[in-house]
Amino acid sequence: MNKRVVGNAKETEAIHYLTKLGFTILERNFYTRAGEIDIVAKDGDYLAFVEVKYRWNLRCGFPSEAVTKRKQRKIVQCARYYLLTHGYGEETPCRFDVVVFVGEKIDLIKNAYETR
Repeated sequence: MNKRVVGNAKETEAIHYLTKLGFTILERNFYTRAGEIDIVAKDGDYLAFVEVKYRWNLRCGFPSEAVTKRKQRKIVQCARYYLLTHGYGEETPCRFDVVVFVGEKIDLIKNAYETR
């Protein structure tokens, strides 16, 4: 399978996983000029911007390590645009989560990084 097919399948799995945890999925693959957010969801009072990362094994490192500072800045930029274009105010509580897959094991890292 190619990476795009695997990536789409893992994003679908992540959506099912988040839904089981009580998240409400608002958007998938939100694109802007700055980049893309895999999943935008509501978790209680929080708006969660979720990146999905998959690794077959840990030989290339833990999946969340692929969310580099540069990638984080892009996601934050996209999130700001999302807030602006979807009528959310600056006071909206937001966080940046990462759903990680190692093989078939799935886990959620809430507040995976700060917006700075």
